[in-house]
Amino acid sequence: MSDVLLETHRVSIAFGGLKAVQDVSLQISQGSLTALVGPNGAGKTTLFALLSGFLTPDSGSVRFAGQDITRCAPHETARLGLTRTFQVVQPFGAQTVRQNIAVGAHLRVADRSEALAVAEDVAARVNLRALLDKPAADLTVAGRKRLELARALATRPRLLLLDEVLAGLNPSEIEEMVPVVKKLVEDGVTVLMIEHVMRAVMRLAEHVWVLAQGQLIASGTPGEVTRDSRVVEAYLGHGAAARLAAQEVQA
Repeated sequence: MSDVLLETHRVSIAFGGLKAVQDVSLQISQGSLTALVGPNGAGKTTLFALLSGFLTPDSGSVRFAGQDITRCAPHETARLGLTRTFQVVQPFGAQTVRQNIAVGAHLRVADRSEALAVAEDVAARVNLRALLDKPAADLTVAGRKRLELARALATRPRLLLLDEVLAGLNPSEIEEMVPVVKKLVEDGVTVLMIEHVMRAVMRLAEHVWVLAQGQLIASGTPGEVTRDSRVVEAYLGHGAAARLAAQEVQA
């Protein structure tokens, strides 16, 4: 049996004349923690939307656990075990943290008391137990990020797509979040994360895919992709790789 959990084959989508994602083929292995990186506007969040059913590709296919999900709606992909978070966190502000997490639990659990119990267990996994009865509107940015993660975890995903879960956090908050993300994989959840905090990517990811202008330009270990001249050019501009190499020679 293949250990490939998610696979895309030449997935593409355009908005008007803009090719947001072009012929992207990738594989995510069961039990892995993988990162999708690239400069702003590279098409990373659009690709997440294609994987999770919020957008349908113009061409290409998406397979999850051996099943074609190319045209599945988000609630269908979630039921199969593929869940995503959002870069812009929008909790139900008037509800408590417990109630917000229970919304995710109701994907699998009909009984309200059971959903609330699931919410308490999930809150403990992301260090939110002390805030369970606090209104979501009163949370800090870091608290909201944890709540977004908790709501997704409550759906019991096999694959979790994390869209910049570390964005907006200060260094100490990032340090607190990194082991939380790492523990997800130890607990059996496969993770694909979009992230700009490269220091965290270097610590977390086993494999990295690099997207630029809608196309995959590199993949490998974190160390390999950061040394790839195509990646340096994508982030720093044309000629940057040659300039950096010259500086190293002079040093």
